[in-house]
Amino acid sequence: MGSSPGRGRSTVAHFLRAALPCLALTALGSSPAAAQSLTPDLFNPNRGGFASPDTLPTRRTAGVLQAPSDALPKLPDPNADPRQRQQTPASSRVGQVPTYGLPAATGASGSGYDSLNRKRQQPKLYPGQPKPKRAGPGSPPPPATTPATTLGPPRIAPPPSETAHKVPVPAAMAGNAPGQPLRRRLRADDDPFGAVGDYAGSFLIKGGLELSAGYDSNPTRLNKPVGSPAYVVAPDLLVVSDWERHALVADLRGSFSGYTNDMPATINGFASPSPVEANRPDFNGHVDGRLDVTRDFKLTSQLRLRLATDNPGSPNVQAGLQKYPVYAAYGTTLGFDQTFNRFQVAAGATIDRTAYTDSKLTDGSTFSNDDRNFNQYGGVGRFSYDLKPGLKPFVEVQGDTRVHDQAADRNGYLRDSNGGYAKVGSSFEFSRILTGEISVGYSARSYTDPRLSQLSGFLTTGSLIWSASGLTTVKFFTDTQISETTVPGSSGVLVRTYSAEVDHDFRRWLTAVGKFTYGTLDYQGQNRNDKTYSLESSLIYKLNRNIWVKGTLRHDILDSNQPGSSSQGTVVMLGVRLQN
Repeated sequence: MGSSPGRGRSTVAHFLRAALPCLALTALGSSPAAAQSLTPDLFNPNRGGFASPDTLPTRRTAGVLQAPSDALPKLPDPNADPRQRQQTPASSRVGQVPTYGLPAATGASGSGYDSLNRKRQQPKLYPGQPKPKRAGPGSPPPPATTPATTLGPPRIAPPPSETAHKVPVPAAMAGNAPGQPLRRRLRADDDPFGAVGDYAGSFLIKGGLELSAGYDSNPTRLNKPVGSPAYVVAPDLLVVSDWERHALVADLRGSFSGYTNDMPATINGFASPSPVEANRPDFNGHVDGRLDVTRDFKLTSQLRLRLATDNPGSPNVQAGLQKYPVYAAYGTTLGFDQTFNRFQVAAGATIDRTAYTDSKLTDGSTFSNDDRNFNQYGGVGRFSYDLKPGLKPFVEVQGDTRVHDQAADRNGYLRDSNGGYAKVGSSFEFSRILTGEISVGYSARSYTDPRLSQLSGFLTTGSLIWSASGLTTVKFFTDTQISETTVPGSSGVLVRTYSAEVDHDFRRWLTAVGKFTYGTLDYQGQNRNDKTYSLESSLIYKLNRNIWVKGTLRHDILDSNQPGSSSQGTVVMLGVRLQN
C-alpha cells in the first residue's frame, strides 16, 4: 500500500532538518577534518583535559592580564574555613586568579607571634606604669574557657560586678589610674552608728546628751511604795589626745534624776526614813595622763571626782530629811610605770578626800555632816609578768590610812582606821573573743575605837567581755568595796557586786540589752545583811550617728533581814540620745 500524502511530507521535513546543518558546517570549514590523537590528558578528569588550552572556547582573551601560567585557576577547597578566604573588591577580582588563606604573620599585630621572626614593636608605657608580664616558661596557664555550646546543664550567669548600676567615678578616685599607687582599704567600722566626734587641734572630742522621761513606782525605796513621774538628764564628754608620744584622756559622765511628786514627810506619825524631795545628782569623772620619759619608763597621773548621794533605802539616810545631802569624793594619783623586758612594775601614791554637805531637815533646820568627812592617804603597787601574748598575771597590793575631820562621829565612835588589800589575778586576751581581767584577794581594815571590830573579808574583782558572735556580746563585772557607815556599833560595810550583761544586735541599728545585777551589803558588827537584785532590759533604735532612741524597763529589789527595810520598785523610761 502506498503512504498517505500527509505522512510522506512529514518524513521529508524531518530529513531536511537533520541534513541542512551538516551541509552548512561542511561548507564553512576551511581545513580538512583530522582524527583526535591519543594523549596522556585524554582521560584527565579536570576541565579541559580532552582539549588543549588554546583551543578552549572559555579561554581568556588577550586584553586581560594573564598569570605567568595559562593553567586554569584552581577551584576552592570546599572543606576550607570560609572565614580564612581573602576578600578583595569586585573591581580588582576581574580576570585575577583568586587566592585563599592568610599571609604569614597577618594577625601578629605588634606584639604577637610572627613566623617570619621580625622584630616586635614594644608597647608605649605611661610614666610610672608597671611593665606588663610576658608569658613564658613558669607562667601560670591561662584560665580554661567554657565552649559556647555544651551538652551539660545551662551556664549560670556570673554575679554583677562591683561597679554595676553605679555612677562612674574618675580613675584617680577609683584607684585604677595608670601609675597610681594602690590605695589602702579603710578598716571596717566596728560601730557604724557610733559618735564620730570633732577634732580641736590634736584632741578628739566626743559629746552626748541623753534625755529620758517615765515613771518610777518607788523612787526612795520605801517599804510601802509611793510612785512619781521621773525624768533624767545625762550629759557625757570624752576627750582623747592624738599624739605620737604621751597621752591625755578625760572621761566625764553625769546625770540628774528628777521627780515631780514629793514623798510623804511622816509615815504612821513618825518622820519618814526618806527625804521629801527625791531628786539625786550623780557625776563620775576622771582625767588620766601619761608622760613617756623613755621607751620603758613612764610617769602616770590621775585626777578624779565623784558627786553622789547615799543610795535610796540605805540606813545611812537620816530620817526627816527635806532632800538628800550630796557628797564629793575627789583625789589624785601620781605614779610611774617601769618595764624590764617582760616584767612590769607600776606604783603610785594616792590622796583622796570625801566631804558631805549639811543635811536640810523638814522643819527648816540643818544638821552638820562634818563627822563623815575624812581624808585618805595611801599607795598601791602592781607587779605583772607578760607570760605569753594574751596572758599577763599580776600581784597587786594596796594600803591606806583614813583620818576624819572629827575624831568621834555623831554616836561617839572613833572611826579613824588603817587598811588595805592584796590580790592576785591576770589580764588576758584570747583571739579577741574573750578579753578582760579577773582577780581574787583579801581585804582588812582596823579602827581606832576598840568597840569597832576589824572589817575583813574575801574580795573579787573582774571585768570580762566575751564576743560570742559578730552580733552578740556578753559582759561580766564583779567588784568589792569597803564603805563607811553611820550605823551605831557597825565598823563598816563590805559591799560585793556581781553583774552580767548581754548585748545583741538584731540589726546594726537595733540593739537589745539585758542586764542582771546581784549585790550583798554586810554591815559588820550589827548582823545586818542586805541583798539587792536588779533586772533591766533596754531597746536602742539608732536613727543615725547623732540620734538614738532608747526604751528601758528596770525592776529593783532590796531584801533585808531587818524588819521594815525591804523594798521594791519598777522604773519605765523612754528617751533620746543626742551625740556627736
